[in-house]
Amino acid sequence: MAMAAAARLLCGSRVLLLGCPRRTFAAQTQGELRVARLLREKFPRAAAIRVVDISGGCGAMYEIHIESEEFKEKRTVQQHQMVNQALKEEIKEMHGLRIFTSVPRS
Repeated sequence: MAMAAAARLLCGSRVLLLGCPRRTFAAQTQGELRVARLLREKFPRAAAIRVVDISGGCGAMYEIHIESEEFKEKRTVQQHQMVNQALKEEIKEMHGLRIFTSVPRS
């Protein structure tokens, strides 16, 4: 098996990383809690922050949803740059990151 194929298994449309235990979604992982705490510190006016470990629980890839007034009048790329800057150190340890940003409706 090629190295890339050995590093992951395709399961439907989801990628499962080897060595990552399957998890239940009843409680947040330590990584999800850490990333959410950092984002709350960096975006104190956020109306909503949701962090989901989409790597099966091992912290290799996260999906982040942030709704904040701080994104008002900023282009999407600028909003995402703000999130990347807020997680600058944590991103170094991640395989991937999905970012979804929005401004609360008036």
